[in-house]
Amino acid sequence: MGHRGWNNGRKYNKRAMSLSGELEVIHLQGEVPGELSGQRLDAALARMFPSYSRSRIQQWMAAGWVRVDGELPRRRDTALAGSQVEVDARIEVVSEDQAEDIPLDVVYEDATLLVINKPPGLVTHPAVGNREGTLVNALLHHAPDLASLPRAGIVHRLDKETSGLLVVARTLEAHTDLVRQLQARTVGREYLALVQGVIVAGGTVEAPIGRHPVDRKRMAVVAGGREAVTHYRVEGRFLAHTLLRVKLETGRTHQIRVHMAHIHHPIVGDPVYGGRFKIPAGMSEETQEALRGFRRQALHAARLELTHPGTGEEMAWEAPLPEDMARLLRSLEG
Repeated sequence: MGHRGWNNGRKYNKRAMSLSGELEVIHLQGEVPGELSGQRLDAALARMFPSYSRSRIQQWMAAGWVRVDGELPRRRDTALAGSQVEVDARIEVVSEDQAEDIPLDVVYEDATLLVINKPPGLVTHPAVGNREGTLVNALLHHAPDLASLPRAGIVHRLDKETSGLLVVARTLEAHTDLVRQLQARTVGREYLALVQGVIVAGGTVEAPIGRHPVDRKRMAVVAGGREAVTHYRVEGRFLAHTLLRVKLETGRTHQIRVHMAHIHHPIVGDPVYGGRFKIPAGMSEETQEALRGFRRQALHAARLELTHPGTGEEMAWEAPLPEDMARLLRSLEG
């Protein structure tokens, strides 16, 4: 996949790398078509070069890397039909995080994207006081070119103790495309969640999520929160628990964990939203110990579906349950 521009109605691609490999130079050119005349310039350029977001175009204009008819424009200028646009932009290293040789379970990889099966216990992004040992550090070692992308190409996240599939963009165009797919809700994400209590049938939770009014480190269902929609269906029932297949329509922080707790079926092992540990009547000592010993939320991103940013092909991947969660289910079955 290349950088697309319009030149008298014809698309063309061009990309170059510096000799050091640390700086990517992007050259685009095209003529403003009649249908974009009269629009604000930054919006028109985002339409002309759809592989790049409008905010990225604005950054390039502010840096002086965009010229229209040989002049430096302002983003509020109006696009005029027939104007010649030329972009010479540079994508520099934006990550200050260190590469670390951390094993990765790579499910799929090509020049455009990576799909990773993240184990439980691995933090996705570095944060204050936690700059090492994260998925970002591992990705920078696996593919050093990711240092030039926002968040090392990660376009969505999984909580530290949630396992499963996560997609990573390998190019700026792919990053823009995947973000747009997420915003358009066309990325399919399905999870397996073991919850407390017996659920008879599937359903949908539609409840807005925002910061907890008292504990700002937690999320909660609150009036005025952001729209959040979670669909679920029953995969298996046990004495006092249910295995659900959960499909996200939106992607709010802690969404599944918050929504399951909201309907009084919190995820097993959830240290934040799981509530007080309860021992169901009639449960064997062995199974009780298995539940007590499971010290993370029993949540696994099992399936991922998206449109490949480079080829347009519909793709899907699945990841089996990690051993700790599979072992817990076997204990509940017994």
